[in-house]
Amino acid sequence: MIAYIDGKLAYKDPTYVIIDVHGVGYQIKIPLSTYSALPAGERCKLQTYLHIKEDAHTLYGFTTAAEKEIFLLLISISGVGPNTGLMILSSLSVDEIQQAIVREDVRTIQQVKGIGAKTAQRVILELKDKIRKEVLTTDALSAPARVHNTIRAEALSALVTLGFAKNVAEKTLDSIIKREGSNLSVEELIKFALKSS
Repeated sequence: MIAYIDGKLAYKDPTYVIIDVHGVGYQIKIPLSTYSALPAGERCKLQTYLHIKEDAHTLYGFTTAAEKEIFLLLISISGVGPNTGLMILSSLSVDEIQQAIVREDVRTIQQVKGIGAKTAQRVILELKDKIRKEVLTTDALSAPARVHNTIRAEALSALVTLGFAKNVAEKTLDSIIKREGSNLSVEELIKFALKSS
């Protein structure tokens, strides 16, 4: 899996970019939001997802981890392929997608070209619990605590890799942050979690 591509932006189009990495040009499909954020001819870094089919290996790129995350959630739904995922991200911001799902606003999602009522309902039905949990957590945090949310996410990922069940790891990390405060590093969080298990 190619997690990201870091190089010089050699070519930019509203639907794709070519990034030159040490003389190799990677063609990467992008949403409009990424197109707007990229400065032509300069060095850039895109979060990427490699989609593999029998007849093609296609890279999809995003300027933020949040865009990539919502894209991966969207394409996990039956009937929503990568191109449809890009279309949704090109039409709505990450925040608008999250709000539409949380509020069960079928009309907003249906406004995206190529999305019918059934697909819009499926998107809401399959993602509302995942998104609601994320949005509520983010809304409840102050701005400094949102930065620490990244540290928590990194620690959670590490603990899951080490064999913790995700829900157990989440509860453990939350209780540590409550007890020790939110100024812990990733390493400190992991150490506390390993000691408490």
